[in-house]
Amino acid sequence: MNVNLPGASRCAWGKSTSLWAALLVAAASPAEALEELPAITVTANTLSQSAESVPAAMSVFDGQTLEREHVQDLPALLRRVPGFGFQPFGQSAIQPPVVRGISSNFASYSSSALMMVDGVPTFMAQGFDHDMLGIERVEVLRGPQSALYGRNAEAGVVNIYTRAPDNTPRARLSTELGSRDRRVARADLSGPLVEDRLFLGVTGNWSEQDGFIDDLYHGGQADYRKKHGGRMALRWTPDDTSEAILRYSRQDYDDGAAQWGASGTRRTRVSSGVRGWDHSSARSVSLDLSTELASGLKFRSVTGNSDFYDRVLQDTDFRPADALHIGRDNHFNTLSQQFTLEGTLGDSQWVTGMYFDRDRHDLGGEQKTPMHLLPYSAKLQGHSAALFSHWMIPLAERWTLTLGGRAERDFVRFTPQGGDSRDASWKRFSPKVALQYEWMDDAFLYASVADGFRAGSFNTFSPAANYPAYAPEKVRSWEIGLKGGALDRRLLYSVALYTMSIDDMQVQQMLTPGVVYIANAASARSSGLELQADYLLGDGWKIQGALAANRTRFDSFADGANDYSGNHNPFAPDLTGNLGLRYDAENRWYTQLNLSAVSRTYLDAANSNSRAGYGLVDLDVGRSFERFEISAYVNNLANKRYDAVGYQNGFVDVYSPPRELGLRLTFDL
Repeated sequence: MNVNLPGASRCAWGKSTSLWAALLVAAASPAEALEELPAITVTANTLSQSAESVPAAMSVFDGQTLEREHVQDLPALLRRVPGFGFQPFGQSAIQPPVVRGISSNFASYSSSALMMVDGVPTFMAQGFDHDMLGIERVEVLRGPQSALYGRNAEAGVVNIYTRAPDNTPRARLSTELGSRDRRVARADLSGPLVEDRLFLGVTGNWSEQDGFIDDLYHGGQADYRKKHGGRMALRWTPDDTSEAILRYSRQDYDDGAAQWGASGTRRTRVSSGVRGWDHSSARSVSLDLSTELASGLKFRSVTGNSDFYDRVLQDTDFRPADALHIGRDNHFNTLSQQFTLEGTLGDSQWVTGMYFDRDRHDLGGEQKTPMHLLPYSAKLQGHSAALFSHWMIPLAERWTLTLGGRAERDFVRFTPQGGDSRDASWKRFSPKVALQYEWMDDAFLYASVADGFRAGSFNTFSPAANYPAYAPEKVRSWEIGLKGGALDRRLLYSVALYTMSIDDMQVQQMLTPGVVYIANAASARSSGLELQADYLLGDGWKIQGALAANRTRFDSFADGANDYSGNHNPFAPDLTGNLGLRYDAENRWYTQLNLSAVSRTYLDAANSNSRAGYGLVDLDVGRSFERFEISAYVNNLANKRYDAVGYQNGFVDVYSPPRELGLRLTFDL
């Protein structure tokens, strides 16, 4: 499985000179100081309403803000969300989210948070990635959302809405040069093919960067990064009440495996007998149909098909001899279909719908030991079916009751190569009740109780134990919150206090690199406080802050002879915070400073390995002209190290990236 990949070009600065000169004659719109924070209409509950009036902890980001502040990927965006983080996995396209202390498990092909892109779900940490190009808005809901979204929405939902093309022509181009020969090109184009009827939108991204982990055996870097992809949207509006949108997206990775090295050895130095690589890719196609019926009812159908190819070869002992390595050649396919009908009954708004999906996952790979090369192959199949309904019912002038419920059945079948199939199924009803009071204009108090769940499955990496099943994870959450706007909407704020009881918590355990299994902790509890605020100080100054305090502990967890009761849930820090400060001068200069911090994070259920707490400082300085913008940035200004020391049961360290500097040019037509 050894593959030698060509090294990245070293002459990017010279080759890009002409491009920079050409683009400097025109580009981005001038940055203007805001007078008030924009009002954003969201569809977090499928029904349209203002962001402040949703009775749930939610962060909303509009596409213009993301462009203005150069937010280019999910990790950069979600650092601004209280209580949201990622495990330190170190591989492109695998970003297991951690929300309110509930972790994802890449080995179980499930996630604690659901990512939705234009109504199409991503259930796994595999493929939990998206470029922030051509974005209309992003809604991040925290807390159980299973009543509306189903499985794997037990801790939250990331709703990404791409911008639908329309009559307005748009063209945005950007290029970037940075540390370790970083080269980036991005494009976002859209406009009408037939005015008022047919529209096309296209985005594209390409990036390359040398690594920072030296391979002393093969030479070069073990963790270089290459990524390219794009999206297409074709929109048809046959009349004023109907539309059809066909979407296609693709993302390809050509990397040097993971940002790992042997624990206890010299940092960022490996001598791998196996040159690792990552040739993963993700593809998605969807058809979104909607129409308004004569009766005033709104009907919508979203059909999606998603593929993720996890193709990786990784050394695991980092020695010249090929003694230990793992290889994966997995194909994950999900076909989903959702129908919704939306309407009103008196003053109440409601939506009801049906949902179906089918998973077909082909699992393959190999585990190399000093004595054996152990290939494996298996199939993991399943399907889900659900009925759901959601109601917003005004009770009085300032009181609103929200009721939701979802009845769902999940089925899974696991078939190892040369073995007998094993089946399991689960039925679940997930309710949600929220009561909200508008205690003053643009200020809301709410209280809610909701259930969430994550489906069970089989331990696909445990042949010696005959691939035992593990149970679904069940969550019940109680939450109270305060949110709204003040000071003529120069201030937007939210406060949420919650506690969650978790039964049969799914905990990922690692015996050796590549040998993992899922165990169920009998019970756990997660409680916390979240604060978020955006404030326009005036005279071009804006401040944004997010803070989350969370305590997630196992109440009862015995795994064999080990008792982990009272320990931290892995990858769940007690404190996370973010502070952003931006200044837009009248002469079109701007400065943007971002501070983020995470407390100590444990990497295993035994709490014997951890990543120390850390803080990061990012700085962006630029100037906009009549038609272009140029900026310089520094990420990790202090060159802070925050390695995950002892990941995978103490065997490896996941290295943190060093300081990065770069120049960015953006051009808008």
